[in-house]
Amino acid sequence: MATFDVRPDIDAAAAKLQNTLGSKREIQRLPEVLWEDETVEMLATGVYGKGNGLVAMTDKRLIFLKHGIMSQQVEDFPYARISSVQWSGGMILGTLQVFTSGNKAEIKQMPKAQGKDLADRLRARLAGAPGATPSSAPLPSTPGGDVASRLATLDQLRAGGAITDEEYRDRRTKILDSL
Repeated sequence: MATFDVRPDIDAAAAKLQNTLGSKREIQRLPEVLWEDETVEMLATGVYGKGNGLVAMTDKRLIFLKHGIMSQQVEDFPYARISSVQWSGGMILGTLQVFTSGNKAEIKQMPKAQGKDLADRLRARLAGAPGATPSSAPLPSTPGGDVASRLATLDQLRAGGAITDEEYRDRRTKILDSL
């Protein structure tokens, strides 16, 4: 496996990649698109739009980076805007679907193990599981604010499999109690 010597968090995540073919340039360029205090937790490879690139899960957002010779592409998905995540895998590769504010992004041809692990970690973060940062909780904290949209987001999380029925009931009760 290749070593990159970029940054400790990026190097650790890159060391876990099964294959870095087609993503070496993106790994080297990743610090250019990260925010100042952002830390990389996991990396995966995949195809988004027209390009092969790198998917980076950080402590603040999900990033897709493609840095080719003729074109570059960066798209990010802050966790507060992600409503649900879906993973579908074949024998070797799979597709990660990220749902945000009525939009859907598909990252295809992800290695099965990496994609499933990334989807599971995203779901845990969206559900506010232990180890997920409090700022990544998917529900707005406006007391009594837009209750309808909070309940709709909660319904989407349950429908997408990001939270269990028990978590759904607990959160729904908290939202209704805040009225």
